[in-house]
Amino acid sequence: MSQEMSDSSENLPDWYREGYDHVWLPYTQMQTAAKALPVKETRGQTLTLADGRELVDGIASWWTACHGYNDPRMQKKIVQQLSQMSHVMFGGLVHEPALRLAKRLADLLPGDLDHVFFSESGSVAVEIALKMAVQYWTNQGIKGHNRFVSFRAGYHGDTTATMAVGDTDDGMHQAFGDYLEDQYLVDLPVTTEQAAALDQLLAEKKNEIAAVLIEPLIQGAGGMKFHGLDVLQRVARICSAHDVLLIADEIFTGFGRTGTMFACEQADIVPDIICLGKALSGGMAPMAATVAGKKVYDAFLSEDADKAFMHGPTYMANPLACAAANASLDLFAEEPRLEQVRRIEQHLGQSFSHFRHYPNVVDVRVKGAVAVIEMTALPDRQKMQECFTREGVWLRPFGNVIYLTPSFTIAPDELAKLTQAIDTMLTESMTGSAE
Repeated sequence: MSQEMSDSSENLPDWYREGYDHVWLPYTQMQTAAKALPVKETRGQTLTLADGRELVDGIASWWTACHGYNDPRMQKKIVQQLSQMSHVMFGGLVHEPALRLAKRLADLLPGDLDHVFFSESGSVAVEIALKMAVQYWTNQGIKGHNRFVSFRAGYHGDTTATMAVGDTDDGMHQAFGDYLEDQYLVDLPVTTEQAAALDQLLAEKKNEIAAVLIEPLIQGAGGMKFHGLDVLQRVARICSAHDVLLIADEIFTGFGRTGTMFACEQADIVPDIICLGKALSGGMAPMAATVAGKKVYDAFLSEDADKAFMHGPTYMANPLACAAANASLDLFAEEPRLEQVRRIEQHLGQSFSHFRHYPNVVDVRVKGAVAVIEMTALPDRQKMQECFTREGVWLRPFGNVIYLTPSFTIAPDELAKLTQAIDTMLTESMTGSAE
């Protein structure tokens, strides 16, 4: 492995030197943060930097690249689609990749989740679900259902309405607290008392609540918090009892991440609306979907044009993205992806148990292809990143957690390299030394 990349401009590619000062990076304090690493190529589980160094990606590009990078079968399908049609508006026109994908998603999803509305990002998919829920009520002449119930430590996106249903008290959107519409933020019903509180809230406020929104089994960007099947079942049961819609945000958990294609399957529940994204297109193209069940969809069918759902992302159902998603579903059908997730879970369950013995570690948890080390506070972020890069891995801890969400195709030696890098980083953080 080559020496650390120098900050001197002569060792950096022209595109980096000339363009870096003109981009605004996500979740980054641009004044103080270390400069981002220049990636020139991806392959399998590996990011290759401009200077030739290779990093094993432990988070699959924010949980999207479930099949690894540059799968040749996916590439072939996208190139074939590109030669035929790169894009066409989805208003008044349809095309084969989108209709095939919609049918396949309807067949895969539980229950009667049969009606697919495409978009380009997870945040927008949730925004769409919120709008669907509000209009579901107004289309029936029932006014006032314009608020939502969501759960502490939840995260549903960075757009305005999705921030409002996230945890703005402790989450990353605290700066917007005074700007956002007030929603009901409550504890997950883990205990009997919390379940009773949720039940009482819905009983008292059902005439103003449009829907309850939950990330099934794992709350992702809000802290990688896990909850049991019983909690998810409890939420579904309480919503049903009070005739309140249930929205499942499976943008993170969908497509095998928790060990089944969709987390809702494990609890044997069917939400009224489900939101999909990230791994939907195997990390190859921007793609998301909001899928409604019959009850919700039927509320929009009318002789009255004003009861149509008035939303339409410009690039919705982009044929290239649909081709990527169809190719991804082909790989799920042809390859043992869920078995690979089970092997990852077993490997990480064993290797992560070691981290419980480190000081400042609050909890270690593993589910499917998700492994989390929760700490009282993370070590110095820049030093962490420098250590990980030196060890040949790419990880991006946040809040007070270090986590792995690798591609399902990752090899055991690559997983071992990731866990060894975490071990090295935690050891160095205790001793204050680096090799």
